[in-house]
Amino acid sequence: MRNKVMTMTGLAALALLGPLAGSALAQELDAARVQANLDVIFVFLAAVLVIFMQAGFALVEAGLTRAKNVANIMMKNLMDFSGGVIAFFAVGFGLAYGTAGNGFLGTNGFFLRGLSDADFSPANLAVGFLFQVAFAATAATIVSGAMAERTKFKAYFVYSLLITGLVYPIVVRWLWGGGWLADLGMIDFAGSTIVHSVGGWAALMGAVVLGPRLGKYGKDGRPRAIPGHSVPFVVLGTFMLLIGWYGFNPGSQLAADQMVPHIALTTTLAAVAGAVATMITIWFRSGKPDVAMTANGLLAGLVSITAGTAAVDELAALAIGAIGGVLVVAGVVLFDRIRIDDPVGAISVHGVCGAWGTLAVGLFASEGGLLSGGGAGLLGAQAVGVLAVFGWVTVTSGLIFLGIKATIGLRVSPEEEIQGLDVLEHGAPGYGPEISPALPGNAAPALRSPVSS
Repeated sequence: MRNKVMTMTGLAALALLGPLAGSALAQELDAARVQANLDVIFVFLAAVLVIFMQAGFALVEAGLTRAKNVANIMMKNLMDFSGGVIAFFAVGFGLAYGTAGNGFLGTNGFFLRGLSDADFSPANLAVGFLFQVAFAATAATIVSGAMAERTKFKAYFVYSLLITGLVYPIVVRWLWGGGWLADLGMIDFAGSTIVHSVGGWAALMGAVVLGPRLGKYGKDGRPRAIPGHSVPFVVLGTFMLLIGWYGFNPGSQLAADQMVPHIALTTTLAAVAGAVATMITIWFRSGKPDVAMTANGLLAGLVSITAGTAAVDELAALAIGAIGGVLVVAGVVLFDRIRIDDPVGAISVHGVCGAWGTLAVGLFASEGGLLSGGGAGLLGAQAVGVLAVFGWVTVTSGLIFLGIKATIGLRVSPEEEIQGLDVLEHGAPGYGPEISPALPGNAAPALRSPVSS
């Protein structure tokens, strides 16, 4: 009888609590679905912000170069993204994130075939591709600034495709694709090395193979200033890049969670520390707070914090950004002294500060960093990653540039460089005669009489 009563009581309790349990489970499932959708939308919006960085790069590069080359700069940034998306879709994404392969490269996923949404949770395949291709285009466009004002457009288009489709994706595989650097324990949250140093070291090799602009160095080897044509472009472009970086760094969390505000905060602190440190450094060195160099300092701070933005605290972010701001000035001075002509400072901002930011994780990381008592293990892994990427990119991009130089040619003729790339490469000046009547191609047409017409 007692067992019967207990059974009946249990059934009654189940009848009462069952709907409540089912309701709780349904609410939990609904919350999970909402979070999953939120994550997808968050990563998509982050991808849009990173794509928007192309506009910032275009303005910074155009502003730091001469007006006779502005259309060429804009065209290169346009094709970095347009051609880069196709190259990454066809080949690069599979090399980086293919589910088959090894720790060095993927062997499937070309044209996104054979991959599924489950492989890219918490986002999905489409959004995962959009986010990653935005990073690939960033790596490629870094190169254009260092090679500005003297590169054939067809040569540029070829190497942009190769960097986006081959050089960059294999580096991605090593870490973000679960490769050998990931196994080693390297941390590069959003790409100080994986994105920025890849672009910076490729820019270094391009500038070396290409040679300096005409008139950049005197007979005594001392550099001569070749001022850019628009400081407003530089500053506006820098702020566009800062805005885009809130997709670059927080978006790399790949989820709309509580880490996002911290990542945004460390990103901001490092950026402004870089700008202030650069301003002070160049002011002390030259006697003037140079605007363009200070703008590069803000970018140096951003590049420096990108590897460790989720792994360091606020004070460390300030230190990392400030050191990056000093290093960018030192880098620009050094490359000028060894006659490597980089019109926009891309090698220093992205190569030097990208390497610094990656090493800084090994020093400042709250967990595992040398200065927080974690020993030298993480720092060693970071150093291996920096050196491996430097070696891979300098060798492969150097071979690419030498191959292009030996075949279709890498550099324009001296006459075209003097006249500017806009008219001879693209058929029209970047500015009309109302703005720049002295530019090539903007000469006023000869007056014609009614009779002769």
